[in-house]
Amino acid sequence: MLKSLLFTAVLAAAIPLDEELFGRPMDLGSKINITAREDQTASAGSPQGNGLHSGFFYSFWSDGQGSVTYNNLAGGSYNSQWNNVGNFVGGKGWNPGGAKVVQYNGTWSGASVNSYLSLYGWTKDPLIEYYIVESYGSYNPSSGASKKGSVTSDGGTYDIYQTQRVNQPSIVGTATFTQFWSVRQTKRVGGQVTTGNHFDAWTKSGLKLGSHNYMILATEGYHSSGSSSITVSEVGKTEAPYAGQPDSRNPNN
Repeated sequence: MLKSLLFTAVLAAAIPLDEELFGRPMDLGSKINITAREDQTASAGSPQGNGLHSGFFYSFWSDGQGSVTYNNLAGGSYNSQWNNVGNFVGGKGWNPGGAKVVQYNGTWSGASVNSYLSLYGWTKDPLIEYYIVESYGSYNPSSGASKKGSVTSDGGTYDIYQTQRVNQPSIVGTATFTQFWSVRQTKRVGGQVTTGNHFDAWTKSGLKLGSHNYMILATEGYHSSGSSSITVSEVGKTEAPYAGQPDSRNPNN
């Protein structure tokens, strides 16, 4: 009986929760919350969920494989460390998102592993999942995607892509939705991201967003190990977007 249980545990750990993440168009949205695994992957840091912390919106999700520690820090700062993780995404930003000049800086060790550093968000009506990818590691998110054009912004050129997800988890539950991508040709960790330039370029390419939901400067890892320490803010703003509001946490969908 013991051998059987051990075999089952090893087998479960070896099978990815969602094989369409990385290697195909990703879905880093609000995943199904696996409560039994939540404490195992986040016990040493901030718990999984989304809400407000130190005046900023945050979101943190993990599929429960491997180990990941995500820490909300003061203001727009957070750090993360992951080891043999299945999949996780976490970061700080705004809810709702929208046209902003986002400033970010920090460190990210994912350049040689399966990881992304991106401005990531959702809209509703239509339901759109979007990425402005600043840097990626061993997997190029444009692989297999349909190129729609390019946009020059903030000292670099980004290629624009579109993909579709069918019956996949989203911020409204299981749904079919479109993904928009801007992928920076010259990778970087730190700088400004003028989101309105990307939104306008997407619209000109026939990619129309809906009403903005959340938008975060996200670290993501997939079947990899690494770390990040990121601070995000909005250019021209001297205080946090939700200054004075109490910290809060909601469970992931």
